Amino acid sequence: MNRELSRRFLYDMMLARQFEQAAADEYAQGNIGGFLHLYPGEEAVAVGSLHAADLGDYVVSTYREHVHALVRGIPAREVMAELFGKASGCSGGYGGSMHLFDHARRFLGGYAIVGETFPIATGAAYWLKMNGASDVVLCFFGDGAANQGTFHECLNMAALWRLPVVFICENNHYQIGTEIHRHSAVAEIHRRACAYGMDSRCVDGMDVLAVHDATREALRHVRAGNGPYLLECETYRYRGHSMADPGSYRSALEVEELHTRDPVETFRARARSEGWVSAEELETLEGQVREAVDEAVRFAAQSPEPEALADGVYHTPIDLYAGRP
Repeated sequence: MNRELSRRFLYDMMLARQFEQAAADEYAQGNIGGFLHLYPGEEAVAVGSLHAADLGDYVVSTYREHVHALVRGIPAREVMAELFGKASGCSGGYGGSMHLFDHARRFLGGYAIVGETFPIATGAAYWLKMNGASDVVLCFFGDGAANQGTFHECLNMAALWRLPVVFICENNHYQIGTEIHRHSAVAEIHRRACAYGMDSRCVDGMDVLAVHDATREALRHVRAGNGPYLLECETYRYRGHSMADPGSYRSALEVEELHTRDPVETFRARARSEGWVSAEELETLEGQVREAVDEAVRFAAQSPEPEALADGVYHTPIDLYAGRP
């Protein structure tokens, strides 16, 4: 394992965990409005997959996309400011938690509608194919979206046209609050790819190295012109679906058991035991993460509100009868 890459994994996973905790705290204080969907427990998926991608690749995410944005390189201060609805946010304060966007980093946004990621990603991949680009689209979605019609329509289209897209399922087994075996006849999401002649794989989504290796393999497959790929990452979110969800549909015993597989703590322990990071380096990384999150909250709190919230919403009516006799 490359020492520099292991430190990047550690930093991003710890940043993700602390950023989301800070967001939860600010939401509880009323500084963040609307819906807030948090990512603790799933960090290995975003960190492992996005570190396998090239900077030229496009990323399409869901409404649980804060960590994808952070790993992609959007500064924590800009993400937090967007959650606060401030003008300095990455979407100018207009998007909020579910609609982060950064064109320069080819982060094509989070989308509030379940299953909306599929047509966006497929369209972007079609554009890449038409222009002969070597880039790939990474399309994230949850297990609940796999029963949407857009899932099947877009996988069929992507396979038919051999489009350069990797579909990445973050399978936390509960979608909003119903366990997958209760709503899906085929609970193994990756098996659905066979209906479209598409290669696929299931990987431990709590293991950042496993996700990273599997995503690299998927990207090699797609870049070689073999068409799309479906990667299922079995993971687990420690919080409810959103801040409004207490998660009471899961037993305390189940949650406690899955906490023993905490992806952040597991990789931190492995990095220390393997000698990829020293105790001093780990302490430094932890300090940098705390400073980044604290600075992000300060920046968001002090940033100005958007000046014209109605810009781009209203249009001056056209008088269809102007000039007529």
